[in-house]
Amino acid sequence: MARNPAGSTGPVHVPIGHVVANDRWRGSQLVQGMQGKVKIVFEDGLTPVDFYLSSRSCILYVTEADLVAGNGYRKKLVRVRNSSNLQGIVIVEKTQMSEQYFSAIQKFTVLDLGMVLLPVASQMEASCLIIQLLLPLLRLQPLSPIYSSAHPSAVNCSPKQMIL
Repeated sequence: MARNPAGSTGPVHVPIGHVVANDRWRGSQLVQGMQGKVKIVFEDGLTPVDFYLSSRSCILYVTEADLVAGNGYRKKLVRVRNSSNLQGIVIVEKTQMSEQYFSAIQKFTVLDLGMVLLPVASQMEASCLIIQLLLPLLRLQPLSPIYSSAHPSAVNCSPKQMIL
């Protein structure tokens, strides 16, 4: 994998059918939900990005704990938004505990920064969502050996796990 200098938000080379994940997600429910459906490559030092779907598309994941803890996530979102190289998608854990904080992050992300915000109820739901976000990229490369394993019929996410 081509790497960025530490703390940089520039593009990372991401092979089709792969997700480059920040090493902090290793062993998480989110990554476990994606294993076997896409290939995951872990990289250390991807801050502020949590996942790269392609060289120009990334995901910033705001956990329930991040949301309840305060506005610490804002700096991370602004850094990606200000990067001319990346299209950032913000995935937020919206639970009963974090619901009261959701409107603030929604306003900041969508209205102030103009970024896409997708709420999920859990990390398992987020893993299904990330796979669904990858499907259009996989369709561009139908001859890819990974295509058959990540074909929509192979994505095993129940309707309760999906928000799309």
